[in-house]
Amino acid sequence: MNPHNQLLTAYKQTAYPLVGHGKRNLHVLKTVLNEMDGDIESDAYGTGAVIENFQKKLADYLGKESAVFFPSGTMAQQIAMRIWCEQKGLNKVAYHPLCHLEIHEEDGLKKLHQIEPVLLADENRLIRLEDVLTMQENIACLLLELPQREIGGELPEYTELEAISAYCRANGIKLHLDGARLFEILPYYQKSAADLCRLFDSVYVSFYKGIGGIAGAILAGEEDFTREAKVWKRRHGGDLISLYPYIVSADYYFDQRLHSFQQYFEEAKELASLYNQCHAVETRPLVPVSNMFHVHVRLPKEQLEPVLLSIYEETGVGLTTHLKKVDERLCSFEVSIGDQYAQVPKTALRKAFHMLDEKIREIVFREGKD
Repeated sequence: MNPHNQLLTAYKQTAYPLVGHGKRNLHVLKTVLNEMDGDIESDAYGTGAVIENFQKKLADYLGKESAVFFPSGTMAQQIAMRIWCEQKGLNKVAYHPLCHLEIHEEDGLKKLHQIEPVLLADENRLIRLEDVLTMQENIACLLLELPQREIGGELPEYTELEAISAYCRANGIKLHLDGARLFEILPYYQKSAADLCRLFDSVYVSFYKGIGGIAGAILAGEEDFTREAKVWKRRHGGDLISLYPYIVSADYYFDQRLHSFQQYFEEAKELASLYNQCHAVETRPLVPVSNMFHVHVRLPKEQLEPVLLSIYEETGVGLTTHLKKVDERLCSFEVSIGDQYAQVPKTALRKAFHMLDEKIREIVFREGKD
């Protein structure tokens, strides 16, 4: 068994896993179906009350005219970029170097749609207003990911978003929101989803991340935009005979968890503070701006893994399922707070972090590291 699988297996066996909402097993769907009327008709190729009512519900929540349910965010966002490019007759869009479309989709935007990406900003920081103002390329659309996941979930200030939005509208550039974690950032901005989405021409949200559904996404915007999106959804094979397992789980957990993100946000700040009190450990951001953040530890991955395994075994507290090697002296992992964190006894939590601090100190001082 390799170390990655060993850490994942150990995490699953802990009594108090810290992150997420719980195991992604059949109970995620069974819990929903057990509370539903079994005679409700399923959707059929994108039509029917199940899908249409949910689309209307999310369009209203996001403050948009219309919305379309997609089986995946990857499909939804590539289609959004295609529509905006065709509308302007220009196959160029701009986004962050670590955007999902750039690093996780096997060049789908380029291969399927012949759209050329323009990468803005250094990969280790957010896109700023200055990057947009000094952009040399003509583009059809600018995509902003809020929060910027790959750099720890950082966010620009709201006033900067307003300025970027105003510039794009004044210069005929469509502004698209990769809001896979939109629900998670609203407590930081202290804005409604509609207030935030008003700055954008199109919006994508996910239902398996903070919401904790099975899968699925919503793409929202004006009627003309979503009408074209439905055509492209059919072309992509996204109109399955039925999507209702995704839709009903998204709807159920949306209602169940939407008002918990303020709690998750406060708990993320509490947990980040515990990490930052440990030797050779630092979170990014230092103070989280959503329910997620990254933890950086100044130890090689191979040295931190046995430390975590011993903590899991002795305290029953699971910190992470895997570690990412940053370089020979540094590793990191991502934290996303959900329902599970509140179930962890504070005594067990304090013991786990006391052990983490002590064991890292032992390694650092034994090897004479800073």
